[in-house]
Amino acid sequence: MRVVFLAIAKEVRNMSFPNPDGRGIMTFFPTYEEFSNFSRYIAYIESQGAHKAGLAKIVPPKEWKPRGSYDNIDDLVIPTPLKQVVSGNAGVFSQYIKRKKAMTVREFRKMANSVKYRPPKHSDFEELERKYWSNVNKNCPIYGADVNGSLFEPVNFNIGNLGTILDTLEQDSGINIEGVNTPYLYFGSWKTTFPWHTEDMDLYSINYLHFGEPKSWYAVSSEHGKSLEHLAKDFFPESAKNCEAFLRHKMALISPSILEKHGIPFEKITQNAGEFMITFPYAYHAGFNHGFNCAEATNFASERWIEYGKQAVMCSCREDMVKFSMDVFVRKYQPDRYAQWLEGRDVVPIDHSQPTPEAEEDPECVWKYQKRKRRIRFLTNLQELPRRMAEVIQVSVMLNMLKY
Repeated sequence: MRVVFLAIAKEVRNMSFPNPDGRGIMTFFPTYEEFSNFSRYIAYIESQGAHKAGLAKIVPPKEWKPRGSYDNIDDLVIPTPLKQVVSGNAGVFSQYIKRKKAMTVREFRKMANSVKYRPPKHSDFEELERKYWSNVNKNCPIYGADVNGSLFEPVNFNIGNLGTILDTLEQDSGINIEGVNTPYLYFGSWKTTFPWHTEDMDLYSINYLHFGEPKSWYAVSSEHGKSLEHLAKDFFPESAKNCEAFLRHKMALISPSILEKHGIPFEKITQNAGEFMITFPYAYHAGFNHGFNCAEATNFASERWIEYGKQAVMCSCREDMVKFSMDVFVRKYQPDRYAQWLEGRDVVPIDHSQPTPEAEEDPECVWKYQKRKRRIRFLTNLQELPRRMAEVIQVSVMLNMLKY
């Protein structure tokens, strides 16, 4: 029976699961073989409905390592650390940044672990979360954000070389945008925050936590994105008046209690070192770091994203906002609609529940999942066999006793 139990445990590890707290964010445990093809695996998790929550976690197989050691990065320079200044109250806050002078990772770590910046004592995440929201506008933290570069060595799931259709931007148009189709590093400290936003051009994003303290995430699915935008416009009317897409400025913090009060569905999850987080097109997300850590992130795309990119509402008040033409993607991946696109007539409603077309084109996505479910069902039934046989024998003995 122990052999059967271990076989079930192995199969279950490779399945997907909702967040342990019962919410809708799914966690995936790919095998090393599945980890070899990034685009195929994203198609697979969407075939299982991962995109519906706006956020998903991927836990790499144990044998996968992104880098041999992090011991040699102390002299890496963080060119422009950001002091995050927060104002507001009652669960609604605005954030703006002050640029600080450059520092090395060694200097940043020393600062983040100092008495002034280190995280408070806490017994569990709930207590830390309460302390975050009650102190978010106090003692401004410093974030080592938007550092151009990568800590990955040549491995599968390499954030610097994902091989998705976003590569078309560079291959066909010669466009490189730092942090969008190249990776950025983020060195966090306690209470450093990423406010509510969707990705540039409503792309997907991938975030890997290389080392350090956890990072907590909040997510509002694409289905409820408009509801969050309407709520934010009510709380930040001046910003909304000046720019239709002011949430792209990454300045608005709205607490979970306020979202609940106004009926905005959201999910939350904590990312630990060695885990990936995936955000999906037009999924709003926000979060904070628990202490000193290092993450790496970039954007990517699938065929499903193209419709989102075509309809993305862009910031109109800042010249440094990311924006690029969708022509190359429509021409290459939607050739039958290209003429309509050029005439401005190619606008269709987006069904947020549908997975990317690559999932339907790759029957292996569905086949693998169904095969695993059948195998687990078989092994579970096998484990139950002795108990069921005992029940049958017991009933048989009782029937024989009744004869006498």
